[in-house]
Amino acid sequence: MTKTILNRRQMIQRSTAGAMAVSAWQANIASQAATMRANATSCILLWMGGGPSHLDTWDPKPESANSGDAGSTQTALAGVHISDRLPETAKVMQDICLLRAMHGPEGSHPRASYWAQTGYLPSASIKHPTIGSHVSHHIGNLDADLPAFIRIGGNRNRIGAGLLGVDHDPFSITTPNQPPANTMIQTTESRFTRRMGLLGQLEEDSTRQNAEHWTRANRKIYGKAARMITSPLMEAFNLEQESVASREAYGSSDFAAGCLMARRLIESGVTFVEVASNNWDTHFDNYERTTALCGEVDRPYARLLTDLKERGLLETTLVIWMGEFGRTPRINGRGGRDHYPRAYSLALAGCGVSGGRVIGGTNAGGEDIVDGKTSVPDLLTTIYDKLGIDAFHENMSSVGRPIRVVENGALIDEV
Repeated sequence: MTKTILNRRQMIQRSTAGAMAVSAWQANIASQAATMRANATSCILLWMGGGPSHLDTWDPKPESANSGDAGSTQTALAGVHISDRLPETAKVMQDICLLRAMHGPEGSHPRASYWAQTGYLPSASIKHPTIGSHVSHHIGNLDADLPAFIRIGGNRNRIGAGLLGVDHDPFSITTPNQPPANTMIQTTESRFTRRMGLLGQLEEDSTRQNAEHWTRANRKIYGKAARMITSPLMEAFNLEQESVASREAYGSSDFAAGCLMARRLIESGVTFVEVASNNWDTHFDNYERTTALCGEVDRPYARLLTDLKERGLLETTLVIWMGEFGRTPRINGRGGRDHYPRAYSLALAGCGVSGGRVIGGTNAGGEDIVDGKTSVPDLLTTIYDKLGIDAFHENMSSVGRPIRVVENGALIDEV
């Protein structure tokens, strides 16, 4: 696989031409950002918490002893097969760019999740921002009624905005089948307005030494919350506004409701939505459990891509399907698969991604990458590039150290 290396330090060391190339790339990204904000570019991350097996999803090996009972199905792309438990997804493969050669350094859920969503390993002194927080920071509209970053479903590794601050933390929704908690005004609108005014007066009268920062942060949070819950855009959270046919097209699971809500939120101007599907940590009964999990995500994922495409939103919405790592090709003694960061798969679609492509591959048993090896920094650099975000941008940490959005990343040209 051919890559354009974007490590600025290495390029400057190698040649002046390299430095000029990096400068031009940065200038191009900066010029794109304003245009993409105007075009309401957005992103949906479908997070498969626990680590899905590539052999049971995107990279089946039916001829290998490692497959167990898993089979494969032909997709809309000639010669490309995925799991037979993803039949609806197979029909929309022309819109999907499949990466079959991801790898990472971590086999622990918390550390691998942190790495996958930040491009950095956990640090005691620095809290790195997650993907949604970077997107909120660079192309989100903080003056909008709805939050720029909304997380749907229980993500057990709750990585937030870190050094970017509370403005870019996610607004979390545990259950998409009901309104967000604590967003109903329990009094008249006029009384609510008076109460907010009183709160403002109390904050102004705060005399606690060095409390100004916390007062401002508290006021900002309450102000955003008040603007949100009184906005007509709150209807985006109300799935009852959808037709019966629309809801049935997505399915009945919480993940299905989350995908439908994600589409509604993107239509309402939200920049980044994360929807979690958990319990992919299949150390035992892998076949039965992944069959159920694939059943939960297959139709909603395929319908989301189709829905966005039909509404003209897929061109400006990047949809990411990923987890923190993969699972061992070899099935263990309990019929399960264990943690395996050495080779796994994920999928991208929309926002200018080249659909109908398969990048990279593993050997006949799925144990080793044989082509197109791709790291998380490569992936993140490519994601931010598609969204018009400068991967070289530096944010200042609390310890006075500048931290890049991505360190040592490379564009995946085929994407």
